[in-house]
Amino acid sequence: MGELAADKHVQYILSVEKRKDSFESVVMDHLRMNGAYWGLTTLDLLGKLGSVNADEVISWIMKCQHESGGFAGNIGHDPHILYTLSAVQVLALFNKLDVLDIDKVATYITGLQNEDGSFSGDIWGEVDTRFSYIAICCLSMLRCLDKINVEKAVNYILSCKNLDGGFGCTPGGESHAGQIFCCVGALAITGSLYHVDKDLLGWWLCERQVKSGGLNGRPEKLPDVCYSWWVLSSLIMIDRVHWIDKEKLVKFILDCQDVENGGISDRPDDAVDVFHTYFGVAGLSLLEYPGLKAIDPAYALPVNVVNRIFCS
Repeated sequence: MGELAADKHVQYILSVEKRKDSFESVVMDHLRMNGAYWGLTTLDLLGKLGSVNADEVISWIMKCQHESGGFAGNIGHDPHILYTLSAVQVLALFNKLDVLDIDKVATYITGLQNEDGSFSGDIWGEVDTRFSYIAICCLSMLRCLDKINVEKAVNYILSCKNLDGGFGCTPGGESHAGQIFCCVGALAITGSLYHVDKDLLGWWLCERQVKSGGLNGRPEKLPDVCYSWWVLSSLIMIDRVHWIDKEKLVKFILDCQDVENGGISDRPDDAVDVFHTYFGVAGLSLLEYPGLKAIDPAYALPVNVVNRIFCS
């Protein structure tokens, strides 16, 4: 089994930010805030967050804030709950949540809760359990969870639970590992995991492991490095991670590395990107790979960052 090419991955992430005219950079322009979270969290897990200029990053983040209190994916774009969480997470990485007008951000998020307890992503009204997780995660980090109707939020998430134990994006939606992470994470943060049938859900999740050792997001799909996070974190939160072969998963992730130029891809020999680099490294962190900082499975931030938020 190969080793994690940590230094190469650090160089890759730092180089992506410098290549503003590259295809990858141009097509990600509208979701640069997410890219910042993926890249910077990877650097932190690798112990290299000091490689970037924190003041520059923070200044850019605050320029992405809309008068509504929400954050956009880049300067001049529209705010969305997705980018708002990424902004808060990056500020937390740098221990700079104090630059926020917390009431303003919290008011933006609480204004997106609907009568049935669900959350819209922005003013245009799309509803998805991803947004429920984001709202709960973000408000929890800002110590403002009491500003929403938590009971209704939890009940909406539970209404998206399926007979196979999984969760979909809306009631009746197909079970999907990404949605399961969002629902389980939200239930974990609100202290509501007792609603989950852990054996039933654990069985569905552990069946996501295929012969190569990788994990897929739904039955009959190809494995993908990003599910090393979505599936693994969910299994950890429900205490069923011992139901998969961890060694084979580690090997799968390491096989997806570009050991010459850095970065991790979805599957071996595919093109690398920041998204899969983050989720590969985050998955290895959950698997307690040596040399990586521990990551919190619910908040998707390094454990020391989460402890700093809640223990200070």
